[in-house]
Amino acid sequence: MNRILLKAIGALAVLGLAALLAGCNGLTSGNARSTQPLKSATVSKLSAMGSSPGAAMMIRIYKESSELEVWKQVGNGSFKLFKSYEICAWSGALGPKIKEGDRQSPEGFYTITPGLMNPNSNYYLAFNTGFPNKFDRAHGRTGSDLMVHGDCSSRGCYSMTDESIAEIYALARETFKGGNNSFQLQIFPFRMTAKNFARHADSPHMSFWRDIKEGYDRFEVARRPPTWDVCEKQYVFGVSGGGLDAAASCPSGAKVLPASVAARQQADDAAFKTELAAINDRAAKQAAEEQAAADAKESAKARGEAIGSFFGGLFGGENSAEADQQPQTTAPQSAPVPQPRLDRV
Repeated sequence: MNRILLKAIGALAVLGLAALLAGCNGLTSGNARSTQPLKSATVSKLSAMGSSPGAAMMIRIYKESSELEVWKQVGNGSFKLFKSYEICAWSGALGPKIKEGDRQSPEGFYTITPGLMNPNSNYYLAFNTGFPNKFDRAHGRTGSDLMVHGDCSSRGCYSMTDESIAEIYALARETFKGGNNSFQLQIFPFRMTAKNFARHADSPHMSFWRDIKEGYDRFEVARRPPTWDVCEKQYVFGVSGGGLDAAASCPSGAKVLPASVAARQQADDAAFKTELAAINDRAAKQAAEEQAAADAKESAKARGEAIGSFFGGLFGGENSAEADQQPQTTAPQSAPVPQPRLDRV
């Protein structure tokens, strides 16, 4: 075996070892984009809020307002909002993704691990949402490569500016380096307020949204990402272990709410009814006003026609009009009578 071949084998062995090590820590080595350090201003802001680059993080997405929020853990274990980023584009409408090719962006709860980070994305940088998750699979939903990425374009993904995804990617990278094995991604159609639920009360996705609202509420109350699992094809929160059968009956206590969350939901339900009644009242008033305007317009039109008919009859306009429509009959002209021929001399 010649020296060149031995060098080639050695190089391949080194590459293989590097790939193995990358697989161990979960982070794939990428280009300079994926390794650029956090800006000093970002690190200072984290420090000022009582956090650090290596602290745990969580991401929340709101479709309707096109916002992506990064939350970071602080000293007492709770999470504080670090920064809100504008989403350039997302695909489809409000509601979950159902099947491959529907160009719909997903909604729900997802777990982002180092293996879902994509430093070599064609869209600057990206991380995979992990769709379909356990809930999605239980409902037979299909799709692949649903990302949060740069390049400001979307076909079922959530697209950011390159500058935004660079910072978000770096925050995630540092979180993993800090010893965190994953972070939670929560995707909602809108902020889960009573007012927003009332605005979309006729949506076919209402049952699904009420299901994920519990996870939203738990975070709002505790300021900690809730643990989640799936049973009876529904999300359940506050359970541990992650070993539930997604299609089987939920174990006893899986759907029991903490008192603080139950109180919040009761208040939201009451506010929802009030908001919905106000929306229906405004809609009824608007419909009545539109009907009154239409009736007034029709009445004015009828009065105009009646007045025109009256004056037309008074001045003979109607008879003249009728006469104009009658066929004209005139006596035929008499044929000329031949005169006697004059005798000429």
